[in-house]
Amino acid sequence: MRNPESDSHSNLSSSYDFVPEAGPSCVTLDKAGHSNGINKENGYSTPTSNGTISNGSSTMGNGLAKHSASITRVSLPGTTLYDDPYLDREEFVRLVIQSLRDVGYIESAATLEAESGYSLEAPEVSEFRQHILRGAWADAEPLLIELGVTDADALLDARFLIGKQKYLELLEARKTTAALQVLRNDLAPYSTALEQDELHALSSLMMCSDPQDLRRRASWDGASGNSRRQLLDDLQHYIPSSTMIPQRRFATLLTQSREYQRQLCLYHNSPVNPSSSSLFSDHTCDKESFPRITTTILEVHSDEVWNVAWSHDGTHLASASKDKTAIIWRIGLEAEPSSRDCIAEFILRDHPYPLGCLAWSLDDSILSTSADHLILLWNTKTGALMKTLENHAETVSALVWLPDGSGFMSGSLDRKIILWDMEGEPRESWNDIAIRVTDAAVTPDMRRLVAVGMGYNPPPTLGTLARANVRDASPPIVSNGNGNAVGPGPRPQENRMIIYDLKTGQVELSVHMEGELTSVKISEDSRYALINHAPDEIHLWDLEEFRLTRKFTGQRQGHHVIRSCFGGIDGNFVISGSEGITTFIAVLIHTHKTFPDRNVYVWHRDTGTLLEVLEGHGLGSVNSVAWNHRNKRMFASCSDDNTIRVWEAPVYAGELLRGFSISASEPEMIGKGKGKVKQPWAYNYGGL
Repeated sequence: MRNPESDSHSNLSSSYDFVPEAGPSCVTLDKAGHSNGINKENGYSTPTSNGTISNGSSTMGNGLAKHSASITRVSLPGTTLYDDPYLDREEFVRLVIQSLRDVGYIESAATLEAESGYSLEAPEVSEFRQHILRGAWADAEPLLIELGVTDADALLDARFLIGKQKYLELLEARKTTAALQVLRNDLAPYSTALEQDELHALSSLMMCSDPQDLRRRASWDGASGNSRRQLLDDLQHYIPSSTMIPQRRFATLLTQSREYQRQLCLYHNSPVNPSSSSLFSDHTCDKESFPRITTTILEVHSDEVWNVAWSHDGTHLASASKDKTAIIWRIGLEAEPSSRDCIAEFILRDHPYPLGCLAWSLDDSILSTSADHLILLWNTKTGALMKTLENHAETVSALVWLPDGSGFMSGSLDRKIILWDMEGEPRESWNDIAIRVTDAAVTPDMRRLVAVGMGYNPPPTLGTLARANVRDASPPIVSNGNGNAVGPGPRPQENRMIIYDLKTGQVELSVHMEGELTSVKISEDSRYALINHAPDEIHLWDLEEFRLTRKFTGQRQGHHVIRSCFGGIDGNFVISGSEGITTFIAVLIHTHKTFPDRNVYVWHRDTGTLLEVLEGHGLGSVNSVAWNHRNKRMFASCSDDNTIRVWEAPVYAGELLRGFSISASEPEMIGKGKGKVKQPWAYNYGGL
């Protein structure tokens, strides 16, 4: 806003975010040129808590008012910044004034305010802020309307927030009678229907035994903490931002700019590093740092490798194979691939059937594997079989350890999901669920279980599930073979994604999908679910908005189980294997031949851009991929060619490709590998 005073008497604005330690001068002056609630001694501010001061004494040092009076206001043409019609000059200058005060350059802020003629904020805004920070509730509440809070509902909400803070502070001070009056007179009349539950919770705080118990139960840090500043932040949502600028607004804009640049950086995979971040240049990551070169080939399995999973500490890789074994590999932490040890630490043989699933416990002490209807628990320190679980009647298709480490869950084609404890004892069983589970995953925040499967049977009752959250497709259309539709046909075996509330087991969302669903992974922030969907698609679902966000295409998937995953330091990559392509030659030889796709595909999650198609695997499908939890520039893939490949960023020319195999002379191993593969790096940017 423009300062109404004359050029020679421009006033100093008030700062509401005190930073005593910043800058050479920390005195804060109000519109009359006096101290704004900070006790100043020797040019420095006395530390404050929650906006309060120990006494009301203050002085105006450093001759700031005299300095301000000598500044001439500058008049500039127009109202915009530079030639940009979308940037208002007044808004920009006010943000600069606020930022200067935030970092402690009080005199510079006052000079800019006087020279530009723009005031940071009106006097009533400063008054309101100080009333809140000092706990002068009776003085603060009447100012809400003056600050532009005119909507009836918004006014009720703002008054409720102020009353809540007042109530909690009175309880903390053990003034129970006064707190009860606030509950009756200030909170109950202003509470809306949505706030009734909160009102009941607040009333229960009357029973707190002491202030510490109150702060713990209310998740509140007390009158001497930051609760009043947090109240200001909450009230900011109801006050026009042009009237009361949000705190540290310029810093917020810079943060948004940095995040936007990172989203635009397709190959972003570098950690947040202040030393490499600059306002003078846009953020960008070098494509050469992306893991797209095979640095190690693990060749011990004697048949197709169907699944891989990294330990949480990133030092071990587990693989599951059609050869009825699982292998725990120790992958060295050396940065240089040529000096890194990759050892088959344990070969787990006691599986009567080929393996499908495997999963590490949170502390990496247990590896769970599945072979047909069996679940086996292995000690990862000794390689010993701890327990075999036989509670499922059909193939176990999903194993997932709970993020809190308390146990794991299994899903099966027998329409059961079982919750187990760490020792392999069943704690809970969800029987007769609507689908034959083909995969499942738990969100890291432990709010939801996402399951995919086939053979959907509608439950007899929907319970608390709203019908709007059950999404059915239209009956399928049958073709007469000439491309002409002849009407509805019988519904094929229906595939579904079902999202459960993990705590209650209630269905939150049930969605019909046309193709087979073979894999589900959850992003680290619990926001997205990644689902492999045949034919030839990977779907990204938003678990908060319950909508399909994006489809990734390019890879092949028809009849095999292909498992994709998130990757990168922010989970901003989607990575997947691909199925072999079968071509029928019926006319001449009445047989078919398989031409393997053999590729690993990498997309940018937020744009869907296909970044890399990585070659290297041999015959057959690339069945599964897994990104290292610790080394965000390393991932592994496994294939029908019996091998596992470890992918990393390119190294200098002349480095040799490392292979790993087992000598036939070692009795505990399953057999001789194909031998070490050594060849120069291929720098064709398409793989090896």
